[in-house]
Amino acid sequence: MKDLKFEQKRSLSRLEAADQLTALAAALREGGDAELELGAGTLSLRIPDDLRSEMEVEIGEGEIELELEFKWPTAGRKSVPAKRGRSGTSTNRSKSAKSP
Repeated sequence: MKDLKFEQKRSLSRLEAADQLTALAAALREGGDAELELGAGTLSLRIPDDLRSEMEVEIGEGEIELELEFKWPTAGRKSVPAKRGRSGTSTNRSKSAKSP
């Protein structure tokens, strides 16, 4: 069971979407306690210095779907940073794999 889940679906203009992303970017840049205005309320989050991200793009059935996901542990939990390859992407290589 999740401790908390907030989900909001609505139609936005391109400028409204940009405003939401700008507010999120500012909160991420500031870190610490961030407040995001979401419709009729405000969501307060503690954002650490390091977090994990995932970007997913799906094209099909006449639509493009772009998902941005950020994850970090709740207070009291330690995260294990992912190992990074040369391109900055996560790598998952077994010890038995040999490089050419």
